[in-house]
Amino acid sequence: MKRFLFIVLIAAFALTACGVNATSTSRAPIMEAAPAATQAPAAAPAFGSGGGAPESFNAASDAVTNQTSGQQSSANANRLVIKNADLTIVVTDVSAHVKSIETMANAMGGFVVSSNTYQTYAENGAQVPQANIVVRIPADKLDTALDQVKANTVDVQGENVSGQDVTDQYVDLQSQLTAKEAAADQLYKIMQNAQKTQDVLAVYQQLQQIQSDIEVLKGQIKYYEQSAALSSISVTIIAEKGVQPIDIGGWHPQGTARDAIQGLIRFLQGFADFLISFFLRDLWEILLVLLPFYILFLIGRAIFRRFRRNKKPAETPPAEK
Repeated sequence: MKRFLFIVLIAAFALTACGVNATSTSRAPIMEAAPAATQAPAAAPAFGSGGGAPESFNAASDAVTNQTSGQQSSANANRLVIKNADLTIVVTDVSAHVKSIETMANAMGGFVVSSNTYQTYAENGAQVPQANIVVRIPADKLDTALDQVKANTVDVQGENVSGQDVTDQYVDLQSQLTAKEAAADQLYKIMQNAQKTQDVLAVYQQLQQIQSDIEVLKGQIKYYEQSAALSSISVTIIAEKGVQPIDIGGWHPQGTARDAIQGLIRFLQGFADFLISFFLRDLWEILLVLLPFYILFLIGRAIFRRFRRNKKPAETPPAEK
């Protein structure tokens, strides 16, 4: 029994020793390959060592940055923006300045939308000319056109330049147009292959509706394109005489006093105009309207009095004897 146990112990010890040797042998290639893997990064120069890696990295970064900038510039260039401007200017000669704006618009390849010159009253009561003109010029010449409009002016009382980005609406309209055109092509093919007259008529009606929608979409797209290509400039032109300060015995009121005096002057002017209009026109019109009614009243009263006078003797009772 003891000999059997001794043999079992010897065999177990031998198996354990073999297992340890096998484990060591199998791990050896891994331990040898590990240094090669850890040495690979060391072969590359560090960023601060002046090697080639920093230059390649910077070059790649610059390329990515330039590409991104180019994409952003291209995206901005493809934006559809409608730009308009409104100005209020003071000039010495209203008619001459209107003419110069019309000439400028035609020279830049634009056109005059509307032009209106009229007479108005200044704050001091004087009658002075004033004008409104609207022109359209190429959008890329908007700044140059505004400089020319403001040239040779006494004052620029107001200037507003606005922009409306309609890129999303424009792209959406184009997408709708593409879908409608594709549907029209399909309906046209179906109509060609239809055998029954009813089917042909039904498809034709749908095709007509889609073609009508296509024309509407094309019109909207053209409107956006023309609005973005041509900027609108609306100019209100005031004569210099219309902005002269009030002069009261050499005193030039400013601020609240000036506004109060100007308001009083406008009220007195309006009241005087009302009196003149009333006594020279309105009163006579009222009298002419009331005169026939007054004449009818006099005639009716005279008839009533005569009838009453004739009726009194008949109604008087006879005197008693």
